[in-house]
Amino acid sequence: MTVGRVRWTICWLLFITTTVNYIDRNALSVLKTTLQRPLEQGGLALTDVDYGWITFAFTAAYAAFPSLIGLLVDRFGVRLGMAAALLVWSLAATAHGLVGSVIGFVLMRFVLGFAEAANFPASIKAVAMWFPQKERALATGLFNAGTALGVIASPVTVWLAARHGWQSAFVAVGAIGLIWLVVWMRNFQTPDEHARLSAEELAYIRADQPAPGERIKLPWTTLLRYREIWPFLIAKFLSDPVWWFFLFWLPSYLDHERGQNPLASAGMVALIYAGSSAGSIVGGWLSGALIGRGWSVGRARMLTMGLAALCMPGAIVAYYTDSFIVCVALIGLCTACHQAWSANLYTTATDLFPAKVSAAVVGLGTSAGGLGGMFMTLLAALVVQWTGKQQYVFVAAGLLHIASWLLFAVWFRGRFVQVDIDRSTDTRRAHRPLLISGAVVSLLGVSLAVWINANWALCVAAANLSGAAQAMTAAAGVALLGAALLYAGKARPR
Repeated sequence: MTVGRVRWTICWLLFITTTVNYIDRNALSVLKTTLQRPLEQGGLALTDVDYGWITFAFTAAYAAFPSLIGLLVDRFGVRLGMAAALLVWSLAATAHGLVGSVIGFVLMRFVLGFAEAANFPASIKAVAMWFPQKERALATGLFNAGTALGVIASPVTVWLAARHGWQSAFVAVGAIGLIWLVVWMRNFQTPDEHARLSAEELAYIRADQPAPGERIKLPWTTLLRYREIWPFLIAKFLSDPVWWFFLFWLPSYLDHERGQNPLASAGMVALIYAGSSAGSIVGGWLSGALIGRGWSVGRARMLTMGLAALCMPGAIVAYYTDSFIVCVALIGLCTACHQAWSANLYTTATDLFPAKVSAAVVGLGTSAGGLGGMFMTLLAALVVQWTGKQQYVFVAAGLLHIASWLLFAVWFRGRFVQVDIDRSTDTRRAHRPLLISGAVVSLLGVSLAVWINANWALCVAAANLSGAAQAMTAAAGVALLGAALLYAGKARPR
């Protein structure tokens, strides 16, 4: 039987959309040094803490809204959900060039984070709709490689800023998304709607998902009651911050601690992230190849993720080595391994949950990853402000993936069984683990807030007023997370 390739065209659409997503979000990090210049030199005189506050706004929105957006994508479909997100995030990226203050950047960055949160829930849902299980990790790896291409394009952003001012650079990257929006609307369809999809390819796609899966509305509070979702959420919380750290802070590290100028830093970042594209694709291919050889889905995913996690301590060696070439090579290896890890971690959401709720599950995972990224961004800002170096964050970046893999290994022991979502859990009874964890997390958040308030002068001395305010905001976020878990765990009548 000859199987067509329409599904790979869909993967190409997702790849370009992800590339546009990362071009828009990465523009700020590569222009950080430019924006830190004094006003008379064409900058905005941003401090490291100002920059931390601006990125904090992005990650706070990215953490807060994906769960809601995932539910909407499941309800209204990938085509409309992604189109709305593309429109909003492109306008927000363009608007960066129209503001001239820290407050303006904070607001635009918040809107950008809100809209860009839709990309991965929608894309993973599209992969679940269009690909059989053995090809999903590869398809995810391919479209996820767009994250690296978006970063690789960063030298162009720096060049535009040098030639025409930083304002024109933001306007240009925003315009790219508006152009791609037209292409997206004209070309993306579901398998059941696509005119060029052959019956043979449709049968191939549906081989391990006979029912297309109707659109449903399932509250996030119910999804949190499934124990299968928690390793995914915790792994996203622990490992995503490493990517955020490299994305937001790598250019300034190469500039300030390795002595590279902004354009050279952008070039090194592009080289590092070129390797991450290969990692994303190879990681997706490897687990699919193992499944094709008869391995169980769980064993194939776990082996691939484990190999990636074992390479991540290279980040620690990268910081302490005196060789700049070795440093760049090891950071490149880490970004490649993170993307190999990410391609498989995302795919576990569709291994463990059916396609009809995949956007909601991935949305919750994106929220968890965004929350972790929010704290990593805050931590990096405070550490740099306090010590002038990023060494402690590099150490954390080298260990978090291993911790995440160990959680998966203990929790599943290599056996992935998909949840029967149609046999919903009984929400009329309280969920004791959620209530206990919610109480613990709430207590932790309140305790952090009390400690920060009691040591306010110390926090201000360490990281200025805005840094202390960020720390208090983070503590409040922990308390709110605990409250959300308590709400999800309480009994409610049908």
